[in-house]
Amino acid sequence: MNENRSAKSSETSKSKTIQVLIVEDHTIVRQGLIALLSTAQEIKIVNDLADGLSAIDYLQTHTHSIDVLVCDLALPGLSGIEVIERASALDIKCVALSMHHDPIWVQRALSAGASGYLLKGSGVHDLIHSIKVIYEGELFLSPSIRAAAESQTLTMREREVLTFVAQGHTSREISGLLKISSRTVEHHRARLMSKLKINDIAGLTRYAIRQGLVDPHAK
Repeated sequence: MNENRSAKSSETSKSKTIQVLIVEDHTIVRQGLIALLSTAQEIKIVNDLADGLSAIDYLQTHTHSIDVLVCDLALPGLSGIEVIERASALDIKCVALSMHHDPIWVQRALSAGASGYLLKGSGVHDLIHSIKVIYEGELFLSPSIRAAAESQTLTMREREVLTFVAQGHTSREISGLLKISSRTVEHHRARLMSKLKINDIAGLTRYAIRQGLVDPHAK
């Protein structure tokens, strides 16, 4: 991470303001997003744009003033997937906004670098929550598509490793339990963090608890 980005992150942390860029081609939807996000004191809308090409131009010249991109997948000019790929390469977190429930679309967005996938029928709570969650470094999926999308995102072995990690087992212990090498365990853990956009063990543990993979009250 470069010095400018680090300085911006430090300032944002102190002010507790998440700076958001909206890219949505339908005016009424875009205005609705602006109105909804304006109700959250911790969120500041830095700009709103209506097409992919304008978004790319803005990203290139305002990289260090954007924390989160909220981007429709169906855009004129360049697709939302292409915009998300560019934003992700610039270390900007992204929420994909879509009407598609199909897990294939979810996977395409996540593969492009999105940390969140929000259905257009979602409520204001989910919209604001998605931005906060991905800003903190975790993955957000609309509740109605979460189970189907994640079942395709994680392999059975990754789910097993995730469960043992969340239970507090070391890589060596997991290696013995699953009869695989410690290096393979580390590979699966790295893949989990990459897929789920989670950067530490505590985040993986919280995720596993939310998914019902482990009981937080179990001894």
